[in-house]
Formats: sequence, structure tokens, C-alpha cells
Amino acid sequence: MGTWMGPSHQQTVSINKAINAQEVAVKEKHARTCILGTHHEKGAQTFWSVVNRLPLSGNAVLCWKFCHVFHKLLRDGHSNVLKDSLRYKNELGDMSRMWGHLSEGYGQLCSIYLKLLRTKMEFHTKNPRFPGNLQMSDRQLDEAGESDVNNFFQLTVEMFDYLECELNLFQTVFSSLDMSRSVSVTAAGQCRLAPLIQVILDCSHLYDYTVKLLFKLHSCLPADTLQGHRDRFLEQFRKLKDLFYRSSNLQYFKRLIQIPQLPENPPNFLRASALSEHISPVVVIPAEASSPDSEPITDLVEMDTASQSLFDSKFDDIFGSSLGSDPFNFNSQNGMNKDDKDRLIEQLYGEIAALKEELENFKAESARGMMQLRGRASELEAELAEQQHLKQQAQDESEFLRAELEELKKQREDTEKAQRSLTEIERRAQANEQRYSKLKEKYSELVQNHADLLRKNAEVTKQVTAARQAQGDVEREKKELEDSFQRVSEQAQRKSQEQAEVLDTLKRELAASRQELQVLQGTLESSTQVGAEQSTRIAGLEQERDSLSRAAERHGEEVAALHAELQQMRDRLGREQESSKMELEMLQARLRDKQESREQALQQHVAEEQFALLQGTAQEAKRMVQDALSHLEDPAHMACTGSADCLLSRTLSACECVERLQDAHGKYVSDHAAVGSLLPCLALFAHLVSDTLLQGSATSHLSPMEPADRLLEACKQCGREAVSYLSALQDPGKVKDADCSLVTICLGRISAIGKELLPRGLDVKQEELGDLVDKEMAATAAAIETAAARIEEMLSKARAGDTGVKLEVNERILGSCTGLMQAIRVLVLASKDLQREIVESGRGAASPKEFYAKNSRWTEGLISASKAVGWGATVMVDAADLVVQGKGTFEEMMVCSREIAASTAQLVAASKVKADKDSANLCKLQQASRGVNQATASVVASTKAGKSQVEEKDSMDFSSMTLTQIKRQEMDSQVRVLELENQLQKERQKLGELRKKHYELAGVAEGWEDAAD
Repeated sequence: MGTWMGPSHQQTVSINKAINAQEVAVKEKHARTCILGTHHEKGAQTFWSVVNRLPLSGNAVLCWKFCHVFHKLLRDGHSNVLKDSLRYKNELGDMSRMWGHLSEGYGQLCSIYLKLLRTKMEFHTKNPRFPGNLQMSDRQLDEAGESDVNNFFQLTVEMFDYLECELNLFQTVFSSLDMSRSVSVTAAGQCRLAPLIQVILDCSHLYDYTVKLLFKLHSCLPADTLQGHRDRFLEQFRKLKDLFYRSSNLQYFKRLIQIPQLPENPPNFLRASALSEHISPVVVIPAEASSPDSEPITDLVEMDTASQSLFDSKFDDIFGSSLGSDPFNFNSQNGMNKDDKDRLIEQLYGEIAALKEELENFKAESARGMMQLRGRASELEAELAEQQHLKQQAQDESEFLRAELEELKKQREDTEKAQRSLTEIERRAQANEQRYSKLKEKYSELVQNHADLLRKNAEVTKQVTAARQAQGDVEREKKELEDSFQRVSEQAQRKSQEQAEVLDTLKRELAASRQELQVLQGTLESSTQVGAEQSTRIAGLEQERDSLSRAAERHGEEVAALHAELQQMRDRLGREQESSKMELEMLQARLRDKQESREQALQQHVAEEQFALLQGTAQEAKRMVQDALSHLEDPAHMACTGSADCLLSRTLSACECVERLQDAHGKYVSDHAAVGSLLPCLALFAHLVSDTLLQGSATSHLSPMEPADRLLEACKQCGREAVSYLSALQDPGKVKDADCSLVTICLGRISAIGKELLPRGLDVKQEELGDLVDKEMAATAAAIETAAARIEEMLSKARAGDTGVKLEVNERILGSCTGLMQAIRVLVLASKDLQREIVESGRGAASPKEFYAKNSRWTEGLISASKAVGWGATVMVDAADLVVQGKGTFEEMMVCSREIAASTAQLVAASKVKADKDSANLCKLQQASRGVNQATASVVASTKAGKSQVEEKDSMDFSSMTLTQIKRQEMDSQVRVLELENQLQKERQKLGELRKKHYELAGVAEGWEDAAD
């Protein structure tokens, strides 16, 4: 029988089986055991303890399968898996960069998968409301954004980044496969395709949430602001749609997962109603889905001896306590012997084992079915909750729309009433106008008739007058004719007698006269008849005139009545117009009041939103400053160092920002609409103040104790004042009185302390740097000339006063020193030429002094190197003088030579910083530097040779010493050796401390720390 294994051991075995170097897909049973193990131990300690022993950096397939298992644990494992894995995030990043250098095989796949896992961990760390499998309802999604449009905006960006990593892995896996062959049925192809199931599950949720968040953002922000979001979404939509389509055609995925298809066209976020057309993509895993080589879980747990003994005891209880007792007389029944009984027992054992295995398989299948049903139930519950949330949201929206509809109906009814009253008034006014027009026309017609009658009366009067005149004329003509006839008769009677001869003529005249008389009589009769007719006609006309006068009077009375009625209608119309005007004014007043109330509410809402933005920005700025204050006490920050001039630069920027912040705050207090200029100033203020605090703390780590304490206390006080000011901006009652002058004072104190901590090398005025360079180079050249002259003088003295070995040693040493001085002289001249070339090529239109001032750090390094060369030459000459006189040691000569070599190397390095790499002067300087090194080596060699030569001469002779004397000398030598070793150790420690202090002082003076920053 096998040995029973605990849950931890089972999980360890499953992890080792799941993560191996074989290029096959991870078995589902092993992955499921790992997931159950995290729920059992409520964490991932066992997983990481096993994984840390695996060679993930040496085998790409092993690393790929680790990523697959770890992805499944992050999705379906216990919630503490993420917390236990955060400490390994940096190691995953390093491993991702390492695998990224391989362009073939699984290298790029592992690099991109590790980057995806880091992105997933960072996303769930920033957004802890999201579970590992990303399954959330709409209500939970709203709660994740805390109903803040800024949070939704940032959450959308993070989801875009998350989905971008998923799509990169998707595309990289597909590009690494040969799609011309059926790679999905091969073991190697399935090994690469298996992790994409987790990627498909993540992508479906990320796409759904991104669509919903973008619709929410478009309902709150202008469309132009979200143009970048829409472009990025369209790009990812096209990629995801293509990858889903390509995946759904692979045979490997068809029996493991049902991949949804995205719509033909992306959602139109500019139309709010398009959200109702959005269908969330649902990935369905069939009930029979499992890995191709899935096996029952029961093979992971073996039956132990205890369970077997328990089974044996149960068997004994059923069939008897022992085989030897034979209570059922197996040996005598049916002629069965012991072997037959054993075979029967073994057969029963086999059947029981088979039944038990079948039972275990049934239990495993039931457990899997139960897990799938529970998963489906949870999905249905999530969908039900989402549908209930959508139903509640639709009900709320329906109630809101119903209330708005009722209000609109009321407004419409009021408007219709006012319109009807106005229409009725207009109709009445129009009817009155029509009646007035008709009356006016009738009055005009009556006036016209009256005028016509008056004209006819005048004409009749004229005709009567003319007829009377004609009658009078006829009567006058009649009288005249009568008179004429009387006269003619008288004349005829008088002439009848006188003019007989003309009697016939007279008769004819008489006949003519009679005829005329008859005509005249006919005319008179006709005139009389006409006069009678005219009289009759005149009488009729007078009667008609009287009737017309009476009719005109009646018409005048009717016109007067119509005038009165018209005046009444006008008065009534005026009153109705006044009333309608008053009603219209009342309606307009109500409309203006409603508009004013809405405008006031809108202005209040805008003011609240602006203050909320100010509060949010001030809160973030406060957190930034508090984070900087917390870093001041963080032990990990003690290793950070900084320079005083960098601190002064940060302090100056912070002071300028405080001045701009004061101006923006004053504008905001006078006009809240100016919050747009205050928010950027707040963000910059928090950044610069935090940077100043951290730089001040870093500067204090390299400063003396008393200024460091004062600087650190000033930084803390500045941080507290900044936090107090930002807290005042968050309080509506204190925002007007908020003052950041105390922050300015604290920054001034920090600046003053920083000026005290400036290195002495920076005290030199910039306009003096150019002169100082020339002076130091000249002083170095003079020191070298002086040293060469002294060496020549010492050599001549040695030749005059020394003999033998001593003269030989001194000549060799002084000769090598002379060669070194000549090499140094050549080096200094080459450095001057190169320096002159650098200044001429780099200064442009500026003067050499301005160039030195502009490049003050380089200039100070050049000055320091020149000083070191001149000082080294002087010290070497002094040491050579003492050696020649027999008062010095050869070691001093060697140390001085090495110091001169180091100083010349520093001078060469300072000159090469700004030189052109193809410069001829730079080549000369490098050749001169090699000459100095050779000369230094010659000095050291000659010094060592002279020392050995002198020591051979002064070697001790112990032939005449006794045993006691030799023993005494041996003890003295041992004591001297111990003393020298102790002194050597102390001197080495002293040398180390001196070099360390020299490095610190040189670094502060020459700005090495600033250059490193």
C-alpha cells in the first residue's frame, strides 16, 4: 500500500507535475489541485516555496508553464494569492527582461507573459474591488469608480493597458505558430495555445467593462476630450475581433471553450441609446470541457494502510473474524478447499476495489458537475443581479422620465390654455375688426349714397331753375312776339295805305309771318307743355328730395348708433387686450423665474463641482507632501545623498511656484470660475515642495550634525505648513483665509541653511574662474621648472661630493627624476594647447572667462588637477633632496612618483572631458601622458635598484657574534617585526580613512554628486 500524503504534499506534487520541462499542455487535474491547495491554505506560500526551487531562468518551457499555472491561480485561486505574490513582482520583471533578449522559441513568449502577469498584479493592487476572475456586476463596477468621473477616466486607461498586454500575448502566440499546419492538434501547439483560454476569459470581461465605462464617460465629459479613448478602443476592438475569430476556428478551442463573436461594427459612443444595443460577450466552457489527458482526481491520493486495515476489519465483521475459524464451513461446503476460498476472496476484493474505483470516479464526476453547476449558478446569479440592477435602473429612469413627462404635460397644458386664451382673444379681436370693417364699409356706402343724393338734388334744383328760366324766356318771347305782332299790325295798317304797291310782298310777308306765328304758337304750346312737365318733374324731385332727406336722417341715426357700437367694441377689445397682455406678462414672469431658478441651481452645481475638483486636487497634493514627510523618517532613505546647490535650485523653484499659487488663490477667491488656474499650481506646488523636502533630507545626510539637524527640522516644518495650507483649501469655511506665506518662510530658512552648506570651492566668483585657471596652470609650469632646476643643482652637487656606489645611485635617481620633470613639462604644455582649443571651439561669441564660468564644474576639476601636479612635483624634489643627503627613504621617492602619475592622470581626464575625440592636441596629450607613466616607472625602477644596491652594501655580518648575541638579536628582530606589522596595519587603516575623506571633500568641492545625479 502507498503512504498517505497531506494536502501540502499533494499540492507540492501537483505543482511539480504541472510545471515541468515537457512541451505539453498543463494537465487540468494538476492545475485544479494547485487552485484547491491555495483555498485550503488560504494563500500561495506552498506554491512559491516550490516555484523558487525551479530553474525558471534556465528553461523557457518551464517558465512558460509556470506563467500558465500562476495565471490560473491569480484568476481562480484564493484572494491572498495576490498578496503573497507581490513580493516576487520585481523578480518577475527581471525575468521578463532576461527572456526578452531571446528572439526565438519561448523567449519572447515568456517575456510578454511575465509582463502581462505583472500588469495584472498591478491592476488588482490598484483596484482591489476587482476579483481575480474579473466577474463583476454593473453595480459593483459603479462602486469601483466611486461615482467619480476622474476615477472612471483613470480606470478606463488602466483597463486599456491591461487589455493591450493581453492582446500582445495573443498576437505573439499566433505569430509563433505555423498556421499552415494543424498545430492545434500537436502537443507543442497545445502547450502554446493552452494559456490563451485564460486570456480569452480576461479579454471578454475587459472589453465589456471598457464599453460600459466609455458610455458612462461620454455622458459626463465632452466628446473631444475622449477622442483618444475612442481611437484606442477602436484599435483594440479590431484586434480582439480578429483574434476571437481566428481562435474560434482552431480545433483545440472548439471542444474546450465557446468563444463569443464581437459585433460587426464597434459601439457608437456619441449616441447614448447605443448602450442598450450592447451585448456583453459571454465565454461558455462546456460541461465536458477538460484537458485532453484529463484523469480522475482519485489517482492523486493513494489508499493508505489504515484505510486498507479498516476495509479488512469491515470485511471480517461481515464474513468472519478470521479465515482460520471458518464459521461458514467454506472448506466443507460444495467441496471447496482453501485455495478456492482464497480465490473467491481475491475475486471479491477485486470487485470491491472496482466498485470503489467506480464510486470514486462517480464522486469525482459528481464533484466536477457540482463545481460546474455552482459556477453556472454563480454566473446566473451574477446575470440575475445585473438584470435586476438594470431593471431597477430602468425603473428609476422610467420614474424620472415619467415625472419629467408629467411636468412637461403640465407645462404643455398651461401653454395650451394660454395659447387658447390668446387665440380666443385674437379671434374676438379679429371678429371685432371684421365687424368694424363691415360697419365702416356700410358707413362709407351710406355717406356715398348721401353724397350722391345731394348731388342729384343739386342737379334737380339746377334743372328746375333752368326750366323756370326757359319758361320765363318763352313768356318774354311771347310778349315780344305779341308786341312785335302788334307793331307789325300797326305798321301794316299804316303802310297798307302807303305801300299798296308792295301789298303782295306784304301779303307774302304776312303769310310768312302767319306761318312763323303758327310755328311760334306751336313752339309756345310745346314750351307750355314742357313747362308743365318740368313743374310735374320738379314736384316729384322735391318729393324725392324730402324722402331722401328723411332717409339721410335715418342713415345718420344708424351711423351714430354704429359709431357708438364701434366705440363699445373698441373699448371691449382694449380691455381684452389689456387682460391678455397681463396674462402674457404673468406667463413670461413665471418663465423667467423658472429660468432664473434653474440657472441658479446650475451655477450652484457648477460651483460645487469646482470646489470638489479643488478638494480632490488638494487631497492628492496633501497625500504627496505627507508621503514626502514619511520618507524623511524612513530608514531606507538614509542612503540617499544630495548636494547643497541642487537643494538651492529646488528651493528657488518651489518659492516661484508658491508666488504663482498665491496669485491663483487670490483670483479664485475673487472669482470661483478661475479654479482652472489654481489646480495646476496646486499640483506643481505639491511636487516641488515634496522634491525640496526629499532633497533637503538627502543633503542633510552629508552635512555636519548641527546644520543637518536644523535643515531636517526646517524641512519637517515646511512640510507641516504645506499640509496645513492644503487642509485649509479643503474646508469651505477656511478656503478664503488660507495662506501659504508660512511655507515661503520655511523655504527661505531651507535656502539659508543650504547656502551655509555650499562647498568652499563654489565661493569663488564665476568671473574669477578664468583667471584662476590661467594662474594655476602658470603656477604648475613654474613649479615644474623650479623642480627641474633643483634636480640639476642636486645632481651637480652629488657629482662633486659623492663617490662610488652612492654617486652611482644618486645619479641614476636624479637622472630619472629629470626625465620625469621633462615629461611632466611636455604634458602641461599639451594640456594648455588642448585647453585653448576647447575654449576656442566651445565658447562661440562668449569670452573665455564666460566659457569658464558657464562650465564651472569642469573648470574647478582642471584647477584641482593642476594644483595636484605642481604640489606633487615640489614634494618629489624635496624627497629626492633628502635621499641624496642620506636623510630620506627610498619609499618616499616611490610614493611621490606614484602620486605624480595619479595627478597627471587626473589632469588628462579633466582635459579630455570636453575635447573632441579626433583632436590632434588630444592625441599629443595622450602621448605625453604615456611618457609621464614611463618616466614614473623609470623613477620607481631606479629607486628600487638603488635601494637594493645600498642594502647589499650594508648587509650585516653575523660571523663574529656569539650564540647569546644572535639570540638577543633574533628576539629584537621579532619585536621589531611585530611593531612594524602593527604600525603597518594602523597606517593602512589611516590611509583608508584619509582616502575616504579626500574623496568626500573632492566630491563636494568638484560637484561629483551633482554630476552623478
